[in-house]
Amino acid sequence: MISSSSANSASPRESLSSSSSPRELLQKHFDLALDAPDGIKKLRELILTLAMQGKLVPQDPKDQPASELLKEIEAEKRRLVKEGKIKKGSRGDAEGAEIRPEDVPYAVPAGWEWVRLELIASIQTGKKDVNEGHENGLYPFFSCAMEPLKSNDYSFDCEALLLPGNGANVGQITYYYGKFEAYQRTYILSDFYKDSARFIEKVLDAFFLKSLEGKQYGSAINYIKMGNLTDFMIPLPPLAEQKRIVAKIDQLMVSCDVLEELRGNRQQMRLDIHTAAIHQILSPSSATPRLRVRDFLFSHFSELYSIKENVAELRKAILQLAVMGRLVPQDPKDQPASELLKEIEAEKRRLVKEGKIKAPKPLQEIKPEDLPYEVPVGWAWVRLNNAIDVRDGTHDSPKDAFGEGTYPLVTSKNFDNGIINFSNARQISTEDHFEIQKRSKVETDDILFSMIGGNIGNQVVVRDATDFSVKNVAIFKYYSKKLISPLYIKRFSEHLANSLQERASGGAQPFVSLGVLRNLLFPLSPLAEQKRIVAKIDQLMALCDSLEQGIEAATKKQTQVLDSIIAGVA
Repeated sequence: MISSSSANSASPRESLSSSSSPRELLQKHFDLALDAPDGIKKLRELILTLAMQGKLVPQDPKDQPASELLKEIEAEKRRLVKEGKIKKGSRGDAEGAEIRPEDVPYAVPAGWEWVRLELIASIQTGKKDVNEGHENGLYPFFSCAMEPLKSNDYSFDCEALLLPGNGANVGQITYYYGKFEAYQRTYILSDFYKDSARFIEKVLDAFFLKSLEGKQYGSAINYIKMGNLTDFMIPLPPLAEQKRIVAKIDQLMVSCDVLEELRGNRQQMRLDIHTAAIHQILSPSSATPRLRVRDFLFSHFSELYSIKENVAELRKAILQLAVMGRLVPQDPKDQPASELLKEIEAEKRRLVKEGKIKAPKPLQEIKPEDLPYEVPVGWAWVRLNNAIDVRDGTHDSPKDAFGEGTYPLVTSKNFDNGIINFSNARQISTEDHFEIQKRSKVETDDILFSMIGGNIGNQVVVRDATDFSVKNVAIFKYYSKKLISPLYIKRFSEHLANSLQERASGGAQPFVSLGVLRNLLFPLSPLAEQKRIVAKIDQLMALCDSLEQGIEAATKKQTQVLDSIIAGVA
């Protein structure tokens, strides 16, 4: 152990903290915690750090100093050994637990002492042959998952702190009082002096996981060695101050809980208000004037678009407005979609006659009751396969091939942020590749669209000259790129993906068949308007990019401010 008087002098970081009182530090943190993404987490850390530095509650010179407390703990240990309640050496010894001045991380107040954990608590592990999971058991069983199971026998009956020694919860602390069993990789801290268990729990919460950095062992599963605990240094205040510190921490942590709830409620309110406003704008029969909704969004713009979820919803709304014909004004001079459709049909017949495509099967008739909304004058509702050539890849499973003369077989698993990752694609033989090409030849500007699974609607535009085959994905091709804009189809396919993903998240089966895709209702706009729509979408999406970058910059700035506030006490 080492006393405060023999500790190193305060470091520059500690001097920095002294310029602000703990109350000021906490107040600054409370003010920022609602906005910074990890503000409340950092606030909790600050509370614990201030507590462990003796800055959370005032010291009382009348308190019995920790040096005297340690003498009482040593006397208590000898008594317990004599009575056979603990083994000799279960709490270490003063010589083995010596702390050198250079080991001390910071100076503590007068009356405090630095000690090793083994000096003030018994540290042991659970046993290997516990009767885990017994259905008729009466007492909790703790494993490294820290889940109280049931057992028909028990090994401990005490006040204890339990720490899993490996697994996902490594080093996390659970307080327990009573009869329990514990598995061998669970560490049990017990035999605390009087009411010091709760204070030691707070110290471990504050510093133990940080002390493990660089000291965890293993690969897939890290674990704690006994020495990590026995050598762990505790800043020990007088017993009376320990109780004041624990009470103050508990009080402030409740305040953090309230703050967290308030933040969650405020965040949800922003989402709900924005969703309602966007719904009013998108609704064809909205009772609220859209100009009023627009003015509301403008007046609350900075607050509503301070979270990325709302920006994501704004992107969806932009695409929705685009396909509804409400993003750019119509020009009566544009060739109407009905005439454009005739030209597409003529081109389709030419391709069939030349044997370049097969004659498409008849599609479902469009009935007035099928239409989801009214499109502008000059537009036309068509089935998607009437506007573009909708195909899919092979459904077979060709064998893997190796070496030269092989070709990639691309599935949606190979889509990586809008591009095809050929490095992880299977390779198939030349024979299998050319057989697939007969039905599913992929060309530049084609859109590959995922039809099934959790990534339904995930897509890429083919920009690579690599020759490859596809499996279990839809292919959006063109009868003529001169008659319809591939960029407009890409934006429609993004809107389609949003719709499919929303249905899948609602519990519907995440699958869409080729027949369903071909029969989708597609709002065909005049070609000139398609190009205006694409330009407007690009402009608005760039603004959304700026909004998200602004959120990231603000988040980074808030984090920097928070880090600077606690820099002197961390």
